[in-house]
Amino acid sequence: MASNPRLIDRPKSKNLHVLVRLFSFLKPYRTRVVLAFTALTVTVLATLALGQGLKQLIDAGFSDQNPQALDRALIILLSVAVVMAAGTFVRFYMVSWIGERAVADIRRAVFERILSLHASFFEITKTGEILSRLTTDTTLLQSVIGSSASMALRNAMNLIGGIVMLFFTNVKLTGLVLLVVPLVVVPIIIYGRKVRALSKESQDRVADVGAFAEETINAINTVQAFTHEKADNKRFMGEVSGAFDAAVRRIKARSILTATVILLVFGAIGGVLWVGGRDVMDGVITGGELAAFLFYATMVAFNVGVISEVMGELQRAAGATERLIELLDTESEIKAPENPLVFPQKHSGHVCFKEVNFRYPSRPDHLALSDISLTIKPGETVALVGPSGAGKTTLMQLLLRFYDVESGTVEVDGIDIAKADPLQVRERMALVPQDPMIFSANAWENIRYGRPDASDEDVRAAADAAQASEFLDRLPEGFDSFLGEKGTRLSGGQRQRISIARALLRDPSILLLDEATSALDSENERIVQAALDRLMVGRTTLIIAHRLATVVNADRICVIDQGKIVAIGTHGKLMTENPLYARLAKLQFSTDVTQ
Repeated sequence: MASNPRLIDRPKSKNLHVLVRLFSFLKPYRTRVVLAFTALTVTVLATLALGQGLKQLIDAGFSDQNPQALDRALIILLSVAVVMAAGTFVRFYMVSWIGERAVADIRRAVFERILSLHASFFEITKTGEILSRLTTDTTLLQSVIGSSASMALRNAMNLIGGIVMLFFTNVKLTGLVLLVVPLVVVPIIIYGRKVRALSKESQDRVADVGAFAEETINAINTVQAFTHEKADNKRFMGEVSGAFDAAVRRIKARSILTATVILLVFGAIGGVLWVGGRDVMDGVITGGELAAFLFYATMVAFNVGVISEVMGELQRAAGATERLIELLDTESEIKAPENPLVFPQKHSGHVCFKEVNFRYPSRPDHLALSDISLTIKPGETVALVGPSGAGKTTLMQLLLRFYDVESGTVEVDGIDIAKADPLQVRERMALVPQDPMIFSANAWENIRYGRPDASDEDVRAAADAAQASEFLDRLPEGFDSFLGEKGTRLSGGQRQRISIARALLRDPSILLLDEATSALDSENERIVQAALDRLMVGRTTLIIAHRLATVVNADRICVIDQGKIVAIGTHGKLMTENPLYARLAKLQFSTDVTQ
């Protein structure tokens, strides 16, 4: 299958090159990037000028006891400070703005890609894992792009400029400083790899915490019904402890790296100070030159320490970027071909399955559908009946093109849907599932989900037809009332009527009913069935049904067993001619089936 297996394995980031991919998100804001870089350059040059000002201040002002030279040196230092302050303001504002904007664009791109991915991707990827990448990883990038990357660049420029000025000030002392460079670089390389690996591990453990919490909270009723709170809390604490232990290992490695670098660098500065002090005493160099040299040496040491620390952040960012890029690079298996076939403008609702064979990607050894051929005429109602796992829902999923067939074709209005744009395929359909999804919004937004551009009058008309207005108008704020997360403020029948109103507003030519009344009591079933009857008028309807009332009025009933169509006919005919249907009728429908 085409989905990226590395996404599931969560590999370790090997280098920082992956951060280059972030540049594509900075291109639209190149003017601001140039402005920030210019401000950064000005700030670095001003910082380097401070060393020369310090040299003049000591040599011309203090040593020569010249008040005018001291005044000039002070004015120059204050002027440089003003330039540094202005440059720092512009750099900080621009970089922070770019970080916020770029991460917002990354989140949008990742979410857009998630929405486009095929159904089988979500069979093998945890929702919590995806959410972790969309939130935690992008938040980390926000910190890096808006802060750490700027710090790394600023300190790198200061480091290079400081080394140049060291040579300019005193070659001999600079040679002594450079002797320690290999001692600093080696621990950065060795521990840098360890920090990178531990940073990635820490992110993965945090993702595990989020995934487990999300799964448990979504199943809170089951958790409490089975008194599983203690066991789940114990497991959650195990996940949290794992994340904590991974973070501690990362922090320890980074601390060792930073401490080692600081010790080596400032030890070298102490040695240089001793040698330079002897040279001042011997008259080889002036006190101002030594002060300037120490200023630049301290600046180099400080920037090396900051870079070694920021490297840890950049390595974490590389891990986060790699995880996000894996999502962005995951191609959907279900997409429009280069030259998709165009559907006829008129939506007739003609459906045809021709010798369809299909296996789920997550279960390649099991043939879910075998040699299925079924034609549904425009406006016809066909009920699908069969044991659990027979393939009824699979037929609907293929019709919606959530998956592509292994062989055979599925046609809508004479077009092979595998050769068409999936969006155009689904625009001709509406689904009313057994467990309807109610979003955390009001009734207007939930019903309008079927057609976002619909007017309030159209929404209310759909609600009236679905018999939903009667209970929506009784809510405290009517249609403006918040329906709760997943519709918790509504009963099962009320949620189903919202779902029917949504389908009515969409006005599809093909209607898919997936056991739309099976979870309802008799009274709610009667109300919902009346709404469904209105919805089905003039539309091609495919029904998965476990209730008699839904089946007996169908034009045809298709009996499916083990992925094959074993019989097609009316209720009365199948009761006498098909033993499987008769048995299912007695078990799944009601006692009046046999009367």
